[in-house]
Amino acid sequence: MNEQAMITMFYEKDHDRLDELFKTFQRLKRSDFAKAKDAFKEFKVGLQRHIVWEEDLLFTLWEAKTGISEGGPTMVMRNEHRQIGQLLESIHEKVAADNPETDQEEQWLINMLGSHNMKEERVLYPSIDSVVSVAEREQVFRDMETIPAARYNACCTGH
Repeated sequence: MNEQAMITMFYEKDHDRLDELFKTFQRLKRSDFAKAKDAFKEFKVGLQRHIVWEEDLLFTLWEAKTGISEGGPTMVMRNEHRQIGQLLESIHEKVAADNPETDQEEQWLINMLGSHNMKEERVLYPSIDSVVSVAEREQVFRDMETIPAARYNACCTGH
C-alpha cells in the first residue's frame, strides 16, 4: 500500500464495504427480511463507526494540521453526517417494524452518500494524506481500534 495514500485507500475500501452491505439489504428485503435486517444492522453500525472514526480522528487531525475548521470542509462533512444519520434512522425505524417499504428513504440516502463519499475520496482524504506524517497516520489507525463500540453501536437491540 502506498504510504502516502493509506488513509484514502483504507476509507475508500470501507465505503465500498458499506455500499455492498446496503446493496445486500436492498436485494434481500422483499425475499428474506431476516437476512436483509442482518445486512442493514451491519451496514448501520459500520457506517456509524466510519463517521465516528472520521469526526473523532481524521477531521480533528486535519483541522489541527491545517488550522481550518470553521467554514471548512470538515464542517460541511459533519453537517452531511447529521443528514446521513437522520436518513439512516428513518430506514432503521421501518426495518425495526419489519416494514420493507424503504425505497424512498434508500434513494435519498444513496444520493446523499454518493455525493458525500465523492467529496471525501477526491478531496478530503487525499488532503489528509498529504498533510500527515507516517507516524500520525499510524496513530490514526491505532486510535481507530481503541474507540469504544458504545460510541457507534447504537442499533437494533431487540430486533
